[in-house]
Amino acid sequence: MDRRTFSALLPMLFAAPALTVTAEAQAPGSPAPAAPAPLAKLASGQYLPGEPSHPNSPRVSRSFLRGLLPDNIRLESHVTVLAPGAPAEPIEHHKHSEMWFVREGTVSLMTAGVTRTLKAGEMGLCIAGDDHYITNASKTEPASYFVVSVGPPE
Repeated sequence: MDRRTFSALLPMLFAAPALTVTAEAQAPGSPAPAAPAPLAKLASGQYLPGEPSHPNSPRVSRSFLRGLLPDNIRLESHVTVLAPGAPAEPIEHHKHSEMWFVREGTVSLMTAGVTRTLKAGEMGLCIAGDDHYITNASKTEPASYFVVSVGPPE
């Protein structure tokens, strides 16, 4: 994917949170969830990868940034490396949209009940609210991908 195609997708991703449901019902009698830490305001500039999370596990991520753009839009990005045969992450859904840019290897990406195989150089998109998971499709080769998530401040 070239920069022009990626740039064309950004307005759609920024608009997607306005189309999502804003809250889920809380079970009666359950404790109120803890308030998340406030996100920092992001500024234009360079963002370097942070320390690896869980460096001895089959799924290692390095965060580049997590914060708020103008108009209270949350932006997060990280890179993840999956070892061969790494177990799939649990099925999730979020209030934000996510894009995966496959850097190396082959992954299986399930979005909204449909599983697709993505190879290095390809991109997958999950719109806010859709169930999804990603896993390494290979039992012998590592896979890595860059993630960009855009949505409400959660």
